[in-house]
Parts: sequence; C-alpha cells; structure tokens
Amino acid sequence: MSETIEEKCLSKGVKLTDQRRIIAKVMSDSTDHPDVDDLYQRVSKIDPKISIATVYRTVKLFEESGILTKHEFKGGKARYEELNEGHHDHLIDVKTGEIIEFVDEEIEKLQKKVADKYGYKLVDHKLELYGVKVKSKDE
Repeated sequence: MSETIEEKCLSKGVKLTDQRRIIAKVMSDSTDHPDVDDLYQRVSKIDPKISIATVYRTVKLFEESGILTKHEFKGGKARYEELNEGHHDHLIDVKTGEIIEFVDEEIEKLQKKVADKYGYKLVDHKLELYGVKVKSKDE
C-alpha cells in the first residue's frame, strides 16, 4: 500500500498544520488531477476558513518537497497529482478536460527504440495525447 500525502509529508519533514493536513487529505482522496481552484472548492467544504492563498502555498510546498507533481496540460490550468503513482501517460479530452491515465507497452518500446536510434539512453519522458471523444456506433 502506498503512503498517503500526509505520511509523505511526515517522512520528508514537512510540517503539517491543521490546514495543510486537510489539503493533504483532500489531495490523497482525489481520483482526478485537480487544479488549485478544484482543490480549494473541496477543501472549503471541510474548513471554510482555508483561503485560496493557503491552498496555493501548500500545493507549491508539496510540489517542491517532491510529494505532488504539477502537470501543465495545453490550454488549461496547472493540475496536480501524487508523485509516486508510477509511470503513466495521459490522454486529455480537449472539450471536457477529462484526463485518462494509461500505460501502453508498445508506446514504451517505441520511445526506447527512437532514443536508441539517435544514440540516447532514455532516462525519462512525458507523453500527453489530446483528443475529443468520438461516439461509438452503439451510442
């Protein structure tokens, strides 16, 4: 079982105030890639005293501490997710903003093949695909 954001903060020596603890819990419970506004809306339902500035500062602190990673998908606000989710790529719906995480072995092999072809050892990569959902014949 992976560590929660709260546990990561403790192991990395990040001081958890009550407000940071709430933000960490909401982020850990998120199944999507929220932006700061989304996070603020969710956190406000638990503690209306938490300001958007506190959410911004906390997200920045968590990012700098290696707890969250920031995605700046084309045409949208920065979104965040936990750093340890393992490697995956993203498919972003440009109409709805929905983000699908996926791993495709053929794409992974192809990326390595391209790097090899040019004499490189692949050390990291980020793949973002942008599309619009098409209706199937059944819909």
